[in-house]
Amino acid sequence: MSWQGRLSRLDVRGRAADGWARLPVWARAGALIGLAAFFYVLPLFKVPLLDTPESDFASVLFYPVGVYVLMAVGLNVVVGLAGLLDLGYVAFFAIGGYTMALLGVHAHWSFFEVLPVSIVLSVVAGVVLGTPTLRLRGDYLAIVTLGFGEIIRITARNSNPLGGPRGIFGIPHPPNVGGLRFGIIDPKPYYWLLLTLLIVTIAAVRRLERSRVGRAWTAIREDEDAAELMGVPTFRFKLWAFAIGAGIGGMGGTVYATKAISITPDNYPFILSILFLSAVVLGGSGNLVGVIVGGFVVAYLPERFRGFAELRVLVFGAALVVMMAFRPQGLIPSRRRAIELKEPEPAGGLGTLPATPRQTGG
Repeated sequence: MSWQGRLSRLDVRGRAADGWARLPVWARAGALIGLAAFFYVLPLFKVPLLDTPESDFASVLFYPVGVYVLMAVGLNVVVGLAGLLDLGYVAFFAIGGYTMALLGVHAHWSFFEVLPVSIVLSVVAGVVLGTPTLRLRGDYLAIVTLGFGEIIRITARNSNPLGGPRGIFGIPHPPNVGGLRFGIIDPKPYYWLLLTLLIVTIAAVRRLERSRVGRAWTAIREDEDAAELMGVPTFRFKLWAFAIGAGIGGMGGTVYATKAISITPDNYPFILSILFLSAVVLGGSGNLVGVIVGGFVVAYLPERFRGFAELRVLVFGAALVVMMAFRPQGLIPSRRRAIELKEPEPAGGLGTLPATPRQTGG
């Protein structure tokens, strides 16, 4: 396809987005409420195209699908909005899980008491990590965050108060709320709890993205030096991104732990950070809708391919390679990102630029 055709497709997507923005508030609210209602009733039915024949569909919707989507939304704040490469995001997932385990088992706190504490501790961990490291950029920042994720896992493995390699078991379920009964067998109440937290998180991130903070993140992502020269306190806003992303990661870890009943350091390997990052890149870094779709795809495909047994990882990897080969900008990229990747180079490249006086001998 010619670059004119590709740009025309971008224009169609842009017009669709503009059309959505021009809809009355009540129409947009009604559409969003209907979409949320669909996801709430989704585990009650077996959708032929979405069902997972080898796994319980409601269980898959909670983990890995719901958890991966929540973690991808949090990591998108760091990677997609602020442009910071984080390879140790699983550390905050682990902090939330171990906070739930310790306070739930030893202090007998309920889930709703532990949840805000987990978020605060994860935010503090994000600030502690970010304060000395966010002056680094690119590969150096990625290496430091990767090391942080491994430090958390190895510390948990070698700490007796954290259960060592055996981990912590007997984590309490959330207290029953109305007709919702949280237990071992039925995963649907956990899915509905996670979906509610996810909707609140998406709404909050969307508001941040459209605020002064979001515009500062965009400026930092595009050109940090230029943003600094224009008066944006880049370090402060990068720290904000790291802290907010860490808090969302801790939230996901808390919900996961209360359903898992027991956790060990092996629940938090480095590959989880890679999968969370893959969800952001595959869906469309910087675009909230794309990241949600990416989280769903990365979590859902291995369960859909479970019938391939040991070959399912190979099939899953091949599917990701094919998708990225045809959609390098992501499944649903942000308009800015799509234009950057599809914008044509001038014929002849840099040779078509006007000659300088030095080149012409003037």
